[in-house]
Amino acid sequence: MKSVLLYDTTLRDGTQGESVCFTAEEKLAIAMRLDEFGIHYIEGGWPGSNPKDMQFFELAGRVSFKHAKIAAFGSTRRAGISPAEDANLRALLESGAPVVTIFGKSWTLHVEEIMGNTLEENLAMIADSIAFLKAAGREVIYDAEHFFDGYEQDSAYALRTLEAAYRSGADAVVLCDTNGGTLPDRVARIVAEVREGFSKWNGRQVRLGIHTHDDCGLAVANSLAAVQAGADMVQGTINGFGERCGNADLTTIIPVLCLKMHVDCLPEGRLERLKRLSRFVDETANMIPRNARPFVGKSAFAHKGGVHVSAIRKNPRAYEHIDPERVGNKRHVLVSDMSGRSNIEYKARELGVELNGNGLDAQKIVAEIKKMEQEGYQFDTADGSFKLLLQRFTDQYQPLFDLEAFRITIEKDKDRPCSAHATIKISVEGRNEITAAEGNGPVSALDNALRKALDKFYPNLDRMRLVDFKVRVIDGRLGTAAKVRVSIESRDEDHVWSTIGVSEDIIEASWQALADSFQYKLARNTDTGAKAFP
Repeated sequence: MKSVLLYDTTLRDGTQGESVCFTAEEKLAIAMRLDEFGIHYIEGGWPGSNPKDMQFFELAGRVSFKHAKIAAFGSTRRAGISPAEDANLRALLESGAPVVTIFGKSWTLHVEEIMGNTLEENLAMIADSIAFLKAAGREVIYDAEHFFDGYEQDSAYALRTLEAAYRSGADAVVLCDTNGGTLPDRVARIVAEVREGFSKWNGRQVRLGIHTHDDCGLAVANSLAAVQAGADMVQGTINGFGERCGNADLTTIIPVLCLKMHVDCLPEGRLERLKRLSRFVDETANMIPRNARPFVGKSAFAHKGGVHVSAIRKNPRAYEHIDPERVGNKRHVLVSDMSGRSNIEYKARELGVELNGNGLDAQKIVAEIKKMEQEGYQFDTADGSFKLLLQRFTDQYQPLFDLEAFRITIEKDKDRPCSAHATIKISVEGRNEITAAEGNGPVSALDNALRKALDKFYPNLDRMRLVDFKVRVIDGRLGTAAKVRVSIESRDEDHVWSTIGVSEDIIEASWQALADSFQYKLARNTDTGAKAFP
């Protein structure tokens, strides 16, 4: 069985993506998760570029990694000086990382036009830098930046840059599609030609890696094409984080390697942790998980059409290319106006709601849902509200609090922005509670007031938070009198759920979604033993 080494650059190249930023402590937490998952190399950052990355290497030096090697990233020496004089190379050694990855130029355009350098000096910069790092006892990985563009323009020179790295002792040479513009057939052809070139040098074995970007939406395809053509190291990031359109997404590459290409790249039993790893990185980056992400997205194994759901109840292979549990995911049946009885029955079983078994409840619920979707509801993205709806239809709903009343006031004067204040009265098992709170807006104030009131009765609500709030005008032709649909996504330490509200009044729609979110959370707490009046 062919084996491939996984090289993760989420903590360096991934942080060049828009809105992606980690503290040194967050980077360490991610590195430890990557190590537990089974990644072979973790690129921690560029210690010569900023103090935060150097702090990461200091923290990482105190941790014993069981599986992964930590790599520090930097460039070759500057033109006209020796490696020992180069501050960047010294910082790479001072980081203490056992692996150093440096990049150099493969494209004559960059060497001569962008850097204003000579082709021979560029070769010397590559060779000198690698030899210097090897003499210091480091494992060295050489990233050939812009290699595919350089090879297309001047293949002989591009190969000379690789040979310079090879002759100087590089342990791995990585071909980079830095601009993300190369097509898979060209990647495969060039990787095969480079692999053949290595054999002509009649020396030691060296690993051949691939590093791709997603500017044409082909980063994953290009990485897999490179593996098929002979690459045995793949660089990428978790969730495809990276500059511009991102890097090759390891959450897609890894399961394809393991399950489709039968390539050995992970320890036994680790693939099932993939979705949790993906969510952890998104959460740490404060990014909303992308539902349509292959393998690990919420919608990766979602089924909406009644024919599809009926089929997967008989045999999931009919509409699923793998068992979702193999990557830590699960089947997700959606409910909408396209639903049939099969959707309702499957969804009820998934959510733990008992139907009467003769199909009558399911038929009535399908009819009611289709009517509600005509009014603007959309339950395929609101599992939390749908479970509560099923319970109401089947007389199983037991509210854990009741609203008595709320009042929201908004103040604005010419010198200050709007401020919101909410007062709410709820009852729990016959006991009333009245509280007030402020917020950044009316919904925020209402959320804060409800939390404050419920805190008197239920513990651990501080672990629940709203992570997404969307408002959609259902039919804009009525202007400000139009109905709106409010969707709220909430999460706690181990669960994510969505709720919905619809009304001509945005505050009323927001309250429906907010109340459902708390009812759903409290019901889950009650199911696990948490009670009111602890």
